[in-house]
Amino acid sequence: MSAEEAARKPLPTPDADTAAFWRGLRDGQLLLQHCVACGNVQYYQQATCRACGREELEHRPASGRGKVHSFSVVHRAPGPAFKADLPYAVLLVELEEGPRMISTYTGGPPDEVTFDMPVELALEKVTDEVTLPRFRNI
Repeated sequence: MSAEEAARKPLPTPDADTAAFWRGLRDGQLLLQHCVACGNVQYYQQATCRACGREELEHRPASGRGKVHSFSVVHRAPGPAFKADLPYAVLLVELEEGPRMISTYTGGPPDEVTFDMPVELALEKVTDEVTLPRFRNI
């Protein structure tokens, strides 16, 4: 692997389960899966409901708001591509709709992040096809 390749951040590769999620972000909205059978709301995209095992799932727009359930500030890059971002905060956000999702903090220094801090979705367009979900303080 060349130094140039090592300095390039990996991008998500949508599959059959996650394609709708990534299209939604590209189009400006966070989509969550809702089970028509039992009402469960899930973030991590998959073919079946984690609560009841049924396949009757539909994607619905989420509010994009939540609160920081937990976080960690990264001071040591996991690879060359992330060195310029140091330090940065990795968040576990509890969305208003219930599911939790892992993302990163944007819009301020990582030391301002606190537990239960209210946050909202901040979309980061990386390419014409890939938009990443990040969160900022509200």
